[in-house]
Amino acid sequence: MSRAFIREDVDPPERSGRVRSASGLPPGAMNYITARGARRLDAELNELRRADSDPARMAELEAALASATVVEPPEKRSDSIAFGATVTTKQNGNIKTYTIVGVDELGFYPDAVSWISPLGKALLAAELGDKVKLEDDRIATIVEIEYREVRSKK
Repeated sequence: MSRAFIREDVDPPERSGRVRSASGLPPGAMNYITARGARRLDAELNELRRADSDPARMAELEAALASATVVEPPEKRSDSIAFGATVTTKQNGNIKTYTIVGVDELGFYPDAVSWISPLGKALLAAELGDKVKLEDDRIATIVEIEYREVRSKK
């Protein structure tokens, strides 16, 4: 076998000098977050500052917020899925809901799925009525697309 195909030759970010973002995203990846998620992180940070506690968590939140790009929901309803959408799927009568969010807000919602996960990417590439492959390799149909927050006033 050629030496070019040996796994040890691949430089992980730690060895190559590339640095992962505060959110654990690969180098160069955007740290998208919903406006609602950004407000929750900011509220947690403010609470920790008021209590003057957990400096490590405060630093983590500050870094996440500094690197975040807030994505507002679309202005008009659409049959296309966008970041921040809550998507309802149906498979053999089973209904399952997913909300596509950023990596820093995954713990906020029981139905959260990261936009960079395989399922998140599949959902973002789909539209109402499309079929998508779920995390357990089952195929489901997208039956509803909604957004849980109203656009902020500019």
